[in-house]
Amino acid sequence: MKVGQETLKKNTRIISFISVLFLLVIVVIQSAVSGSIQITPFELIQGLLTGTNDQVMIIKDLRLPRIIIALFAGAALSVAGVLLQAVMRNPLADPGIIGVSSGAGFMSLLVVAFFPTLFFYVPLFAFLGGAIAFFLVYSLSWKSGLNPLHMILVGIAVNAVFTGLSQVLGFTGNGIVQSMSQVTTSTLSMKKWADVEVIVIYATIGLILAYLVYSWCNYLALEDKTAKNLGINVNLARLVISLIAVLLASVATSIAGLFAFVGLLIPHIGRSLVGTDHKVLIPFSALAGALLILTADTLGRTIIAPQEIPASIIMAVIGGPFLIFLLRKGGRIYGN
Repeated sequence: MKVGQETLKKNTRIISFISVLFLLVIVVIQSAVSGSIQITPFELIQGLLTGTNDQVMIIKDLRLPRIIIALFAGAALSVAGVLLQAVMRNPLADPGIIGVSSGAGFMSLLVVAFFPTLFFYVPLFAFLGGAIAFFLVYSLSWKSGLNPLHMILVGIAVNAVFTGLSQVLGFTGNGIVQSMSQVTTSTLSMKKWADVEVIVIYATIGLILAYLVYSWCNYLALEDKTAKNLGINVNLARLVISLIAVLLASVATSIAGLFAFVGLLIPHIGRSLVGTDHKVLIPFSALAGALLILTADTLGRTIIAPQEIPASIIMAVIGGPFLIFLLRKGGRIYGN
């Protein structure tokens, strides 16, 4: 009986991975060929290989950077959610909800507005802002342990503070207003290959580091005393995993903008499909998160074309009801 259950779980994991990969390929192609410039998938591939189709070259410069950024931002935010939920043993932990993304966004605005020559280092400054926000939430929520709803309330407050500070910048000059709009609306429009280079480098580093600590994430699902008895330095593990999560969320926010609920929705779905083993959950969440953000962006620019709905709004419409659903279940502690 036990062997049969293990086989079923393994098959479910394989089917889940194949399904997400298949859908991801379909959405990438659909996103590339849909819009004001309409071409067939065959013409797209042929044009990219030969470089002779002017329409394809326009798509290459305008649409492909947007697609790549959506993929990496979705992967980064989803894995950040997985890591934060492992650290806090809380299914409600999400970088957008608890203020990490808004802290990173605020610091990004400061750098872009006042030090534009430091563009390539924006993710590092965003990391600093996200780390400050996370420290505030974690420290203010701690009272003989972490209460899920208490953490959410503190996170909402921290998120409001950093969001307000970002809005204050909007009244100090036109250049900053434009920068703030790009960070807060998350339309992913007008992205350049320079943006792609930044998010690919930093997000790839973060994703690799996240996978390297998957065993620590599994141990943190246990009681602290049990993990310590197994030889795990719990405090060090929490610190390292938290820093990786903040890096991923900050990179995504600094380049793609603010997205809420991605790190909440995807890990929950992932655990129901592939289980709680982070060796499998982390790569699955990366793929599923990439699929989710790209789908949201593609829908946002095609539903009422030629007008666009920011992908962050699409995510809010999807994620808001999902958060209510989790809260009505009682915000149970991660792993229970």
